Amino acid sequence: MKILNAALMACALATIGTMTAEARDLTVVSWGGNYQDAQRKIYFEPFAKQSGKPVLDESWDGGYGVLQAKVKAGIPNWDAVQVEAEELALGCADGIYEKVDWDKLGGKSAFLPAAVSDCGVGAIVWSTGISYDGDKLQQAPASWADFWDTTKIPGKRGLRKGAKYALEFALMADGVAADEVYSVLATPEGVDRAFKKLDELKPNIVWWEAGAQPLQLLSSGEVVMTTAYNGRISGLNRSEGKHFGFVFPGSIYAIDSWVILKDSPNKDAAMDFLAYASKADNQSKLPEYIAYGLTNTEAGKFVPAKFQAELPTSPENLKGAIALDVDFWTDNSEALTQRFNAWLAQ
Repeated sequence: MKILNAALMACALATIGTMTAEARDLTVVSWGGNYQDAQRKIYFEPFAKQSGKPVLDESWDGGYGVLQAKVKAGIPNWDAVQVEAEELALGCADGIYEKVDWDKLGGKSAFLPAAVSDCGVGAIVWSTGISYDGDKLQQAPASWADFWDTTKIPGKRGLRKGAKYALEFALMADGVAADEVYSVLATPEGVDRAFKKLDELKPNIVWWEAGAQPLQLLSSGEVVMTTAYNGRISGLNRSEGKHFGFVFPGSIYAIDSWVILKDSPNKDAAMDFLAYASKADNQSKLPEYIAYGLTNTEAGKFVPAKFQAELPTSPENLKGAIALDVDFWTDNSEALTQRFNAWLAQ
């Protein structure tokens, strides 16, 4: 009898757990700041109204291990998540994402080729580059050499905390042409060269992790220039009347994608959300708020000309910029992150 009661209790608890998971509202996770404020207006709130069900939104700072832990723990408490390119590649290989129903999204041909994956759909094209406060800095930086030159432009510099981007920018500061960065970084000598260049700037670096931090660092004057995401800069300029500049030559552009975590109890609703956020007429509203490129190939036709010039995908802004090498970072992220963390601790 005790065994039977225990079995019934276990069954009841499992049922309650399943009901609780199914009762949880759709939870969408993105990068916070003025970008997520825009997403809330364009995607989250209208989709909730259309579906007649609440949409919760949370923010995160990235990190593949976070997603792994949520899936391995059982039923994840996040559903749709915006991820960077290597997080997409790693998670797709590891099977921690649901497969995308491309028929719901209008077919793969409706999107940029780089925005198409079995496990995710591209959300934005964005750039990381040099930003500065045009009201405070009389001599604007034009290159990574300027970013490293603390004699020419005195003051602290902000850099995203991590090997990715820091190593590429260090090589460009050391004279490596943008289109040769990854071939140099693929060699042990190239990695050594990048870290040696980082050594030069290390005493003047303020490290940041969340995308909103560079804006705070510039606004407070704690740094004279910093790496930043192009859309955050344009968004703040519009919303607060700032005159922050962004240097596109030497910048690195990449695609972020929407994924659905494996075994999400809301995977059908999450897939409906992905379809909604991927429609051309919905995506086309984003550049009014923040200057990120669009992945639906029809979306650009609906964007007013006054916003086109700020997009990282405009022909003028692509000159001298390079694409993030996702394959390189998928293969080398673990080793270079370990070396970067050891270097940081020195």
